[in-house]
Amino acid sequence: MKLRKSLLAAAVAASFAPAFAGVLPDTLMASPAQPMSVEAKANLVTRLDSLRSAAGLDSEHGYKLREQHPGVNGQRIVRADHTFQGLRVFGSESVVVTDENGNIVSESASDRRNGLDASRAARASGRGAPETTAAFGADEAIRIAVSRTPGTQHRIKPEAELLIWPVVKTQRTAAAANKAESALNALDVEEVVDHYELAYLVKTRMNKDNRPVFRDTVINAKTGAVIKQWNALQTVVGVGHSQYNGDVPINTTLSGSTYKMLDSSRGTGGTYGGMAITNANHSSANNPSPGSIYTNSTNTWGDGQQYISGGSTTNANGQTAAVNALWGLMNTYDTLKNVVGWSSLDGNNTATYIAVHVDNNYDNAFFDPSCKCMYIGDGSSFYSLGSIDVIGHEMGHGVTDATSNLNYSGESGGLNESNSDITGDMVEAYARAGGTGSTIPSGNDWMMGKEISKSGQPLRWMWKPSKDGASRDAWSSTLGNIDVHYSSGPNNRMFYFLSQGSNSSSSSEMYSSYLNKQPLAMTGIGNDKAFRIWFKANTTKFTSSTNYADARNKTVQAAEELYGVGSPESIAVKRAYAAINVGSDVDEANPNTVTITTQPNNVTVAPGGTATFTVGASGGTTPYSYAWYRNGTQISGATSATYSFTAQAADNGAVFKAIVSDSSSPAKTATSNNATLTVGTTPPQSELIVNGGFESGTSPWAGSTGVIGNYSGQTAYEGSRFAWLGGNGTTATETLYQTVTIPATATSATLSFALHIDTNESGSTVYDKMVVSVKNSSGTTLGTLATYNNTMPASGYQIRTFNLLPYKGQTVRIHFNMTEDYSLQTSFVVDKVSVQVQ
Repeated sequence: MKLRKSLLAAAVAASFAPAFAGVLPDTLMASPAQPMSVEAKANLVTRLDSLRSAAGLDSEHGYKLREQHPGVNGQRIVRADHTFQGLRVFGSESVVVTDENGNIVSESASDRRNGLDASRAARASGRGAPETTAAFGADEAIRIAVSRTPGTQHRIKPEAELLIWPVVKTQRTAAAANKAESALNALDVEEVVDHYELAYLVKTRMNKDNRPVFRDTVINAKTGAVIKQWNALQTVVGVGHSQYNGDVPINTTLSGSTYKMLDSSRGTGGTYGGMAITNANHSSANNPSPGSIYTNSTNTWGDGQQYISGGSTTNANGQTAAVNALWGLMNTYDTLKNVVGWSSLDGNNTATYIAVHVDNNYDNAFFDPSCKCMYIGDGSSFYSLGSIDVIGHEMGHGVTDATSNLNYSGESGGLNESNSDITGDMVEAYARAGGTGSTIPSGNDWMMGKEISKSGQPLRWMWKPSKDGASRDAWSSTLGNIDVHYSSGPNNRMFYFLSQGSNSSSSSEMYSSYLNKQPLAMTGIGNDKAFRIWFKANTTKFTSSTNYADARNKTVQAAEELYGVGSPESIAVKRAYAAINVGSDVDEANPNTVTITTQPNNVTVAPGGTATFTVGASGGTTPYSYAWYRNGTQISGATSATYSFTAQAADNGAVFKAIVSDSSSPAKTATSNNATLTVGTTPPQSELIVNGGFESGTSPWAGSTGVIGNYSGQTAYEGSRFAWLGGNGTTATETLYQTVTIPATATSATLSFALHIDTNESGSTVYDKMVVSVKNSSGTTLGTLATYNNTMPASGYQIRTFNLLPYKGQTVRIHFNMTEDYSLQTSFVVDKVSVQVQ
């Protein structure tokens, strides 16, 4: 037990992985969380403020708490907007997970505030913070927005918010500077803030020609110029949807001798005290009234037929649309509740409702954020718009509205739509299998809105989105410029591949040319695991500005937290995104075979210098044995994962490789790539890490800097000080990192550190771990270098080395993140951290 840490607050660890990673929980989320008290909110803001200095922010920066949702094991998920001089910074926010005591467990952020500086020098450069006094008021901003909106009548009173608008541009990474446009991958570009403007965000909810016209408009608060405008109406496609479920059980309420379509067993509060279906009775789509809850003298409803235009909305034929809606709403609620533990749309079990028979022959269905409800038309070109996947789709918008709140434009808008398509299809699978149980089976058709189509053609095909003639199958640099219903295509295809896998034949509609590792046909993980991973990413990691690259990174994190780093599930996420040109493809590791995970690098040394080659492996049965070869001949005595020797001029050009064998019988083996030794005059190396031996205090290290010191119970590799992560014997999360810039001209970049691991745990179960990773300045993980755990103790220190050349031209953080469970300590002692470049 290390008493030195008993008073240290838990630091933010963006790569937090619970001790039960790899074990499928019964649910992801707990029961609805109690609202935070004023004191609890103030305490959380204080904790967040204490982290500002580590991020280089001054007191003009702050946080404003927005939504709260339940998490696992008593945790809360809180969304916090970033502010500057009290104004919200659009698209800059944090998703903060806290434990039951209010300690910060993790933070997933989209950070667009780092360039906000109110100094005269910064403003003179055109890149600092704007003056925060507007040249005109909110009423004038609304007038300008209305003048640029094709609406004629307000459904809801417009509102205007004064905020800081980051003007974002997309630029290539240094590594992709010379790539052809057609060869670009989503990870080859990054969004950066060019400058900031003071702006009004005006939300108008109007109507025109019996159609809702919802717009969000951004107006420069100094000049009145319109900076940006987008459609804010979240629909399935801008037209309609539909029915078909046969005879189904629905939950209703008996009041006296009258039955009502009110399901009080699902949801509380809201407008009607439970999940309800109301009769809009052809109320104009310009400003539809939900009407009253459906009632009936018997508990038998509907006739199972398409609504007859102009007929009664309350007789058996008119009730069928209500039956469709209630069946869909019940199954959406049950899918979220029973599978991932999410109650209703907001996670806090607030009841919602669906209004059917909106307008006349209305080819639309949409989610309305103002009432957190859904409106359904009867259709004209389509059948009635209450099919199970369409209702699941629209209710999926409700979940996004309450959590990530993905902006409904650009790549974020495509992900918003894709989340709803995914939700709709998973609800369909759950309902088709009987609507019970805690897992999502197969059974969905992977087509959005097929049942509502009079032509038999669905609105969207998830396995091959381009079949509709407008959607994209893969990411490209222009994806954010098209309608969000079409930019959803690549992510829909990703989810199909994640669940069902791909096909290696180029003639198949399930083929992706971007998959080039083994096997060429990636292996899917099934609906249930795929949806758990996606839901966790959207509700606990995505922010409003998440794009495809960010979604890939955060979905990988979600998979690693649920199933473990390097798990088949996390590998499947990487492959599924690679299949749509977001990230590189990776090989699938067969747990019954040995796979090389760390290849030996080419080495260049001067005569008399030490040449070191390292290999890593996974799979099979541990422990491993190692055999090193030079020019095809085995080297006597070279039987460790690392082989070092003093190189001479005669060794120039020698080729080395390693064969790794497991301890099974017969042994399984894997052979590394070849690595070439160059012996000659080398350019001088530069050290990027400052105070890597921790002998000069804690600066410039950041995070849980209390781990640095000279403590009894451990010894340094060199000198007298070290970083002791873990060793608590109780639940703890600690992180330590330093920021470095790897030159774009670097020909080599190597991270090395000395690591000692000791533990009081026993057996082969992983309880405590330390993850070494590379992150960008926003805290997004760019790559995981290694994961060490309590099953890997070793006497003394071992030198660990990693190639950082893939990150040249970037400013990155070298992270050591430790998580420890509730009992029996594991210590990860780090010393002599170095990043050498030449």
